[in-house]
Amino acid sequence: MTKKEEAQQIRIEDFDYPLPDERIAKFPLAKRDESKLLLYRQGAVGETQFKHITRFLPAGSLIVFNNTRVIQARLLFRKPTGARIEVFCLEPVEPHDYALVFQQTERCRWMCLVGNLKKWKEGTLSREVLVGGETVLLKAERLQSCGDSHLIEFTWDHPTCTFADLLDAAGVLPIPPYLNRETEASDLQTYQTVYSKVKGSVAAPTAGLHFTPEVLADIDAQGIGREEVTLHVGAGTFKPVKSETIEGHEMHTEFISVRCSSIERIKNNLGRIIAVGTTSVRTLESLYYIGVTLAANPNATAEELVVDQWMPYDEANNRLPVAEALQQILDYLDRNGVDRLVTATRIIIVPGYDFKLVRGLVTNFHQPKSTLLLLISAFVKGDWRTIYDYALAHDFRFLSYGDSSLLLGS
Repeated sequence: MTKKEEAQQIRIEDFDYPLPDERIAKFPLAKRDESKLLLYRQGAVGETQFKHITRFLPAGSLIVFNNTRVIQARLLFRKPTGARIEVFCLEPVEPHDYALVFQQTERCRWMCLVGNLKKWKEGTLSREVLVGGETVLLKAERLQSCGDSHLIEFTWDHPTCTFADLLDAAGVLPIPPYLNRETEASDLQTYQTVYSKVKGSVAAPTAGLHFTPEVLADIDAQGIGREEVTLHVGAGTFKPVKSETIEGHEMHTEFISVRCSSIERIKNNLGRIIAVGTTSVRTLESLYYIGVTLAANPNATAEELVVDQWMPYDEANNRLPVAEALQQILDYLDRNGVDRLVTATRIIIVPGYDFKLVRGLVTNFHQPKSTLLLLISAFVKGDWRTIYDYALAHDFRFLSYGDSSLLLGS
């Protein structure tokens, strides 16, 4: 059996554990860095408070953060009949670039999920939005369906009002469905990392929620490096694995953007990289396979650079030295006169995956039978139950607003 076939035959039932609802943190702690931090290295488990994390980071580490910012992606409309329709913005289509779509005035198109779709057979939805003291009429028209998603065209009657202005004024921040509650005003602050910058996610990279300005200052004071990448987290992060084996699970596509200077710094710190969150892991590991694609096809288009779900499990794609793969990207950016790599990834990381860049991981505790738990298992070489049994036995809080862990490779 090939490495790819072994990965695809992994049974999701083997990654189940009991998670009572009362162990799921519905709200964060009042002070982010007073959460608990589980420490794991080569089978040894301990704990401390998150604010002490710098004591346990290896000297000379480079910590990589995902600087994405969660958008207020849920737009609520009411039909004249009184029916409530929710339009959940997933990914920009026209223009396709995140930065550009938020700057649009008068119209744009997004792929969206639609709540209460049966009540929206046809016609245009509309609502008035108060933006900067002026009333703007926002309309939504459903153009076509693509599986569970729908192409929606938004139009509005104000020549200087941007789509970002509309979302800020009318959108609702999407919090994870497993919290089983409505979004509250406090979530606008607590469901963003303190270093979030680039708008585009519909879910927070929650491992970063524990960091405070004080912890970041402590990291700097210890001479530990900090770098940022961008991966816009999609709603697919909450998509349950419904197939018996992982082969039947289709990974969602997520936008990534990494500056040339960041890739250079990452290349110069191989062996010392600690990723904050599974999204940073997926971005960093995707860089290797993007470099592999460029080594074979130096003139690849942005679409051809998208990392396929199973690409890492083909032995032919794992022969290039990591530094050379990253240099391929740097050369590509230089040839094209651009200062950042912009593409997407569908990478899935499961047991048997060979980590190329990441040597340490800061992460929360994930849902049973999830692709995120499979990633953790891959990183700790199958020893995930040791970590989760300890967390369950020592009153750790789980999922997005829960406690954290620092997992260090050998």
